[in-house]
Amino acid sequence: MPQPVIDAMVEHIELEATMGGYEAADLKAKEIAGFYDSAATLINGKATNIAFTSSATNSFARALSCIPFYEGDSILLANEDYISNQIAFLSLQKKFKLKILRAASLSTGGVDVADMKRLMDIHHPKLVSLTHVPSNTGLVQPVEEVGGLCEERDLYYLVDACQSAGQIPIDVEKIRCDFLSATLRKFLRGPRGAGFLYVSDKIINQKLAPLFIDMRGADWITADTYAPRMDARRFEDWEFPYALVLGSKAAIDYANIIGLENIKERNAFLCKQIRKGILEISGLRLLDTGLEQSSIITVEIPGQRAQDVLHNLRKKNINTSVGHKHFALIDFEAKHVDWALRISPHYYNTEEEVGILIQSLRKYEV
Repeated sequence: MPQPVIDAMVEHIELEATMGGYEAADLKAKEIAGFYDSAATLINGKATNIAFTSSATNSFARALSCIPFYEGDSILLANEDYISNQIAFLSLQKKFKLKILRAASLSTGGVDVADMKRLMDIHHPKLVSLTHVPSNTGLVQPVEEVGGLCEERDLYYLVDACQSAGQIPIDVEKIRCDFLSATLRKFLRGPRGAGFLYVSDKIINQKLAPLFIDMRGADWITADTYAPRMDARRFEDWEFPYALVLGSKAAIDYANIIGLENIKERNAFLCKQIRKGILEISGLRLLDTGLEQSSIITVEIPGQRAQDVLHNLRKKNINTSVGHKHFALIDFEAKHVDWALRISPHYYNTEEEVGILIQSLRKYEV
């Protein structure tokens, strides 16, 4: 996290310790409200379309919970969609007897938009879902193109931007989604335990609400009725971690000041250097596919144990992660791998650090 993010959170925690939680929140009401403006600027939306949540997964679940599913409805997604999303869909399938449709993947990687269109026209799914940047493969999905198809057919459209927020520019006006879920950690460099959800005016005006709406999201009108508030904050809970909200605002402001186009350009430069270096190491296999690739690099290191590679790199202060087969079952089965090293360079990394990484990976050359 950048220092302004840390400072914002520590300052508010100290304020709560000094004067109390309610009082601190009242004192910082203007700054807290600024979170919604900052998040809206990040994705080219409006503050009234933003809800603060505890994570991208929590955002995704809240969005899913408001869709009016009935037995026989279908959900259309891609093979590369994130594991938690896939599991959530399977859970809904069991509860509501839904159909899960998975569009084919292109031989070059990523979802086949023509197949998505075909399945939309045949099944008219209740919901279309797409992960913008899948976490276990280095590609960027065509969310804007799919959004156009959904708009033409009046289909609910949910985009998972967990890995893309803070990494590449996002424009909800161009994507034309009904929901977009994101986290504040990862590429936005914000605190853990914080995320946000974009909710379209269509959803707000239809008065669709999360399953467990609370007093923040609705007014109690009579003993047996309530009325949802007419903005995205109906998807929030009343209890709020205001230190995280302020830290999140600082993180988004930091990214907005640097500029997402600048961040994207720098990330692309670093990724090009890393991918080139990996291709020069005999025995290692780049697993990234797709016509447009992201700042997530996946590599197979045959004959090695995942945790051994991870720990060896951490001993050199090189932070990577591991994606296991059950994280991306369909994708990894197609690539015939049980695990992959995931490398996620960001704009603050240096060319010298890239060189250290590549040199460290040469240990696994065969």
